[in-house]
Amino acid sequence: QVQLVESGGGLVQAGGSLRLSCACSDRISNYGIGWFRQAPGKEREFVAGISWRGRWTGRGTHLADFVKGRFTISRDNAANTVYLQMNSLQPQDTAVYYCAADSFGSGSESANEYEYWGQGTQVTVSS
Repeated sequence: QVQLVESGGGLVQAGGSLRLSCACSDRISNYGIGWFRQAPGKEREFVAGISWRGRWTGRGTHLADFVKGRFTISRDNAANTVYLQMNSLQPQDTAVYYCAADSFGSGSESANEYEYWGQGTQVTVSS
């Protein structure tokens, strides 16, 4: 059973930055990894993903339009960790952030295609 552990959430003022980490109990390079978030009363939404099966071109990363230019996703295979660097945070970014793993390795914007989920980490952005 793959375990994912998120960390790095917290309270930050608008315009600030946070870096979330997603540590994987298995070799993370085997998986497509997605970051999702869920705000109170809203559906879970895709934020960013990284894969190795070529679903996303270039560096194999993909960002939701609403975070492009502010967030970046990266992977440290030696540490079996994926990072979500979040800059220029805004109050509307407040949510619980989850990472998820897809054993096929392709990644997806759909939460249904991920088998493993972390427990989430709270991000709160004050105005």
